[in-house]
Amino acid sequence: MRPNRAAVTAAAVFSALFTPATAHAAAPGDTVTLPVDDALAALPVRDEDRTGYERTKFRHWTDADHDSCSTRSEVLLEEAVTAPEQGARCLLTGGSWYSPYDDTYFTVARGLDIDHLVPLAEAWDSGASTWTAGEREAYANDLGDVRALIAVSAASNRSKSDQDPATWQPPATGYRCTYATDWIAVKTRWGLAIDTTEQSALTSILAGCPNIPIDVTRAR
Repeated sequence: MRPNRAAVTAAAVFSALFTPATAHAAAPGDTVTLPVDDALAALPVRDEDRTGYERTKFRHWTDADHDSCSTRSEVLLEEAVTAPEQGARCLLTGGSWYSPYDDTYFTVARGLDIDHLVPLAEAWDSGASTWTAGEREAYANDLGDVRALIAVSAASNRSKSDQDPATWQPPATGYRCTYATDWIAVKTRWGLAIDTTEQSALTSILAGCPNIPIDVTRAR
C-alpha cells in the first residue's frame, strides 16, 4: 500500500520547518524539502528526446507485494471516496471515486484510468531512456508517493495522453496548482529533467499559486 496523501502533506509542512535538505544534495532514499518554486528551479533543463520509446518498456500494473491486487487496484482502493468491496483476486465492486482533473464523481471503477501524473513517454523523454528495465518498472508502479499515480476519469486521462503542462492542464482550473506542484514533485523524486517550454508553463501556473513546501523522497 502507498502512503496516505494527507500524511504526506502534513509531513511536508513539518519537514519544511526542520529539514534543510536540497534537491542537489539528495541521493536515493533521502528526503528533499523545499518550496515548490525552488524545487522547480532545481530541476535540470534540457531538450527532450523520444527516440526509442515504447510503452512496453515500462512494465506496469504489477503486484509487487503479491496480495492479488495490481498497482491499478491498489490506487483505486487508496483513493476511493466510498470503499469498494474487495472480492477474490482483488475484484472490486461498488465504491465511489472523485476525478480531480475534471471535478467528476464515479461509482463504477471501469470508468476510471490510473494516470501516471508524469506520463511514461514524458519520463522517457526526460531521462528514463537511460534507466534499467527494473527502474522503469518501479517508476510505472510507484506506490511510494501518492502524487505519482492518480485515479481520474478515462476521458480526462485520454485527453491528456502523454502531454506535459505546456500543452495540457486539467479542465478543473481549481486543481491546476496541485497538478503543477505534484508534477514538480514527481520529477524531483525520479531525477527527471524539464524542457524550456515545460519550465515556462510551470512557472506561469505557479505564479498564481502559494509557494508551498513540498516533501519528496528521492527514488533515484
